[in-house]
Amino acid sequence: MSNTSLEVQDAGGRANSPWAALLKARELGIFAGLVILTVFFSLTTPVFLTLDNWMNIIRQVSILGILAVGMTMVIVSGEIDLSVGSVYGMSVVAMSVLMTHGVPIWLSVLAALAIGATAGIVNGVLVTWVRVPALIVTLGMLNMARGIAMIINGGLVVPLIPRLVKDPALGTFIFIGRGLLFDIVPTMSVGFLVIMVFGFVIYQKNIVGYRMRAVGGNSEAARVSGINVKLVKIVAFTILGFLAAFGGIINSAFMGNVQSTSGQGMELDVIAATILGGASLSGGEGTIVGRSSACSSSGC
Repeated sequence: MSNTSLEVQDAGGRANSPWAALLKARELGIFAGLVILTVFFSLTTPVFLTLDNWMNIIRQVSILGILAVGMTMVIVSGEIDLSVGSVYGMSVVAMSVLMTHGVPIWLSVLAALAIGATAGIVNGVLVTWVRVPALIVTLGMLNMARGIAMIINGGLVVPLIPRLVKDPALGTFIFIGRGLLFDIVPTMSVGFLVIMVFGFVIYQKNIVGYRMRAVGGNSEAARVSGINVKLVKIVAFTILGFLAAFGGIINSAFMGNVQSTSGQGMELDVIAATILGGASLSGGEGTIVGRSSACSSSGC
C-alpha cells in the first residue's frame, strides 16, 4: 500500500474519531459557556455546588425540557408552534375546574391531556390541510387558548387544597410535583426523564422520527418517497400539545394552584431551548439528546 493511501486512511480515521465528532458538535459552544458559568458561580457563591441547589436547578428546567422534547419534533418537521404556553395554561385551568367540581383527579388529568392533544391536532390540521402558515395558526391558537383559560376561571387563582378538591388522591397528585425519591431526586425531574426516554425512542429509534426528519429536510422528496407528510406533521403537533398539558399538570402539582396565566411567555423559552439543544430552525436536523452534528455522518 502506498504512503498516499496510508495518509488518506489516517486522515479519514481522524475525521471519524469520537473526538473529531465532538469538536464538530454545534452544542460545543453552549457547553463551553455552561462550564464557564458553572466555574464562575462556584467561585463566587458558596452554595452553588451544594446538592440542594443542583436539585432545585434540575427541577426548574424539567418543565422546559418536557416541552422542548415535543417542540423538537415540530421544528424538525419543518414547522413551529407559538401556542405551547397557552395550550399548557388552558389544559391545566380546565383540569383545576373539573377537580374543584367533584370530578376525580385521574379523570381531570386525562381530560387535560386530551385537551392538549386536541389543540395540537387542530394546529396540525390547519397547517397541513387548510394550508395556513404555522406561524399564523399557532399565533391564533395562542390567543384563543389563553382567552378560553381566562373565561373558564375568570382570571382567578384556583388553589388545589382539600377544601376545594374533595378527592382523597389529592396528596398523591401533589407528590407528583413536590415529592422526592430517596429524599433527593425530585419527582418532577423523574417525569422529565420519562419523557426524555419516550422522546428518544419515538424520535430516534422509530420510523416516526425518521419520517419527521425526512419531511423537515425536504417535504416534496418525502412525499414522492411515499411518506404521508400531512400525517407526520399532525403527529408532531399532537405530541407537542400532549406534552404541553403534561408539563402543566406536573407544574400545577408542584405549585399547588392553577392560574389562567399559567405558561404565559413559555413559547420563546421552549423554542430557544430546542434550538440550543441542536435542532435547526430550517427543519430536518436535530435530536433529543443533542448530538445532531456529531451524528450526521453516522446517520444517528
